[in-house]
Amino acid sequence: MEFIVDNVEKTFNVGYQLGQLSNAGDVFCLIGDLGTGKTHITKGIAKGLAIDEHITSPTFTIVNEYSGRLTLYHFDVYRVNDPDEIAAIGFDEYIFSDAVSVIEWSNYIEELLPEDKVIIYIDKLPELGENFRKIKIQWTSDRFKYIKELNI
Repeated sequence: MEFIVDNVEKTFNVGYQLGQLSNAGDVFCLIGDLGTGKTHITKGIAKGLAIDEHITSPTFTIVNEYSGRLTLYHFDVYRVNDPDEIAAIGFDEYIFSDAVSVIEWSNYIEELLPEDKVIIYIDKLPELGENFRKIKIQWTSDRFKYIKELNI
């Protein structure tokens, strides 16, 4: 599934719908350059999970935990130099739980990711305008077929 958004609110809305539809144990892997909107999608997922806390990127702590309809684990692995570093914090215990996990910069730790996951690629489209983004969503199993219900 691929589409173009032209503002931050639409980027947030993608995440919001994913959060509303997501199930326990879902893992969302976000890939995109700095400033593409990974954290905006995460904020939307949190809101869709009925989380009212302020969502910030856990750049220096690696993971933040939030409570809502389901627990949300929000990872930012941008500063991880070695996948063993994230494995050491008990990464498997987080992502193989009943929580929803969102992993920004997931391409940095590909070898640690579960087989069943949703991969969200976000690319800037400067030729169309400052806030234009192409969002491409891929999923690896039928458990994520609910993504077809997104109304973008």
